[in-house]
Amino acid sequence: MCQLLGMNCNVPTDIVFSFTGFATRGGRTDEHVDGWGIAFFEGAGVRHFVDYEAAIASPVAELIKRWPIKSKNVIAHIRKATQGRVALENCHPFVRELWGRYWVFAHNGDLKDFAPSLTGAFRRVGTTDSELALCYLLQELRRRFGDTPPALPELTAALRELSAAIASRGTFNMMLSDGTALFAHCSTQLHYIVRQHPFSTAKLSDEDLAVDFSTVTTPDDRVAVIVTSPLTSNECWIPFAPGELKVFVDGAALPL
Repeated sequence: MCQLLGMNCNVPTDIVFSFTGFATRGGRTDEHVDGWGIAFFEGAGVRHFVDYEAAIASPVAELIKRWPIKSKNVIAHIRKATQGRVALENCHPFVRELWGRYWVFAHNGDLKDFAPSLTGAFRRVGTTDSELALCYLLQELRRRFGDTPPALPELTAALRELSAAIASRGTFNMMLSDGTALFAHCSTQLHYIVRQHPFSTAKLSDEDLAVDFSTVTTPDDRVAVIVTSPLTSNECWIPFAPGELKVFVDGAALPL
């Protein structure tokens, strides 16, 4: 299946270090060669890059490794196709508008007999179960809350219920963000770490690369990184429980 990477911070931060290790799994240290993508929130906008080439061979992925785009919310994905052909329209993350702001979504898993009726403004462009799940989620949020976005606790409760319903159809590891919070749901495998003062050195598992974060941060910085499998070999990553939905705001995991 695919792999997910997310970052949520209290100050705009680049994801070069984490993405460098993550992209290596797109054809060198793992078999996820059917495309990749990444989206960065910047204010009300989103920088969105996708490619159907394997991340290890993509010139666009090389650009991202070398371009320190700073963002408070980032979602990335490397794909091993289960539904939908290898094509640009089937590359995650997917982006849609709801309540006057962008929503970015990526999914790892395989949903069986998942065929909800899409009756509103949200339609699939490609042929993946993942894009269908995003359209269904946003359709249901609009149906429940109308044109007025709910407060975070109500939104979280709705996403927890909807994610559980979708997960009943198969594996539903996903990340979703509107640029203010990052929601992550685990069916089978997700891990996270919160890096904050005092910062230390981190070493990638998939590349011979290390960074001393104390030299590139301030004592006030806080960064949460969420990923399918831990990216570093010398840090303590916290596993999600199956069926768990976590919410990250300003680099911290909110209490359940």
